[in-house]
Amino acid sequence: MAENAFYLPRGEGRYLPTAHTAGPWTPDAQHFGPPSSLLVRALEGLPRAWDGDIARVTVEILGPAPLSELSVRARVERAGRSVEQLVAELAAGERTVARASAWRVIATDTTEVANLDPEEWPPPEHCPPSEWPADWHGGYLDAMEWRTVAGDVLTPGPAAVWAKQRVQLVDGEEPSPLQRLFAVADSGNGISNMLDARSWWFINSELTVHLQRAPAGEWVGLDAVTTIGPRGVGTAESTLRDLGGPVASGAQALMVRTR
Repeated sequence: MAENAFYLPRGEGRYLPTAHTAGPWTPDAQHFGPPSSLLVRALEGLPRAWDGDIARVTVEILGPAPLSELSVRARVERAGRSVEQLVAELAAGERTVARASAWRVIATDTTEVANLDPEEWPPPEHCPPSEWPADWHGGYLDAMEWRTVAGDVLTPGPAAVWAKQRVQLVDGEEPSPLQRLFAVADSGNGISNMLDARSWWFINSELTVHLQRAPAGEWVGLDAVTTIGPRGVGTAESTLRDLGGPVASGAQALMVRTR
């Protein structure tokens, strides 16, 4: 494709998705990594009265995101002196496609008591390229570089990967590390899939990410596992990291049923 981004800006908060956003379930709807990242971009752009970091983001997926023009708007829902709530919405015409809520927390020096897991991963260049099921549509999957750390996406069960965007989020603009993180975070259920996608749906209705520190760099690590209950409900849980170590935990509520 000629486009080098997930979205082309159209002004006044409007964006045109490119084919790079197409998801593996159908080429007519977006993988929710790019829309989640676009919502986080809007949250990051909100004004602030003090230095702080986003501590949690929940993206509620209210319907498929089409490959047609979308609009994004964001606001400070609840201002505060040390904690504030942020909200962003993504719409296709009059239909709200997704809503993100976030908590932003004032920055303080807690280096002395920080206890993030120091577990090291092999660097991406030492990991083999990941393979995907042949019948999964390749828009979003091809727009990312994937490297397998553990497990195998082609084999059901837990897996861990490195991922990096090959394209920008918004054309002409370098994505922030947090935007890069959310472009990957919605892939936990795909990475750790337990079922044959030709016979089963395992689609998430939301994505929640709790951050312990701000991410850095282009590469995002995703270590995921899926658990399925007896009545069509599942959870994909993940640990997210950058080259320096873990930065966040993620979870997706799954609807599981036969196709």
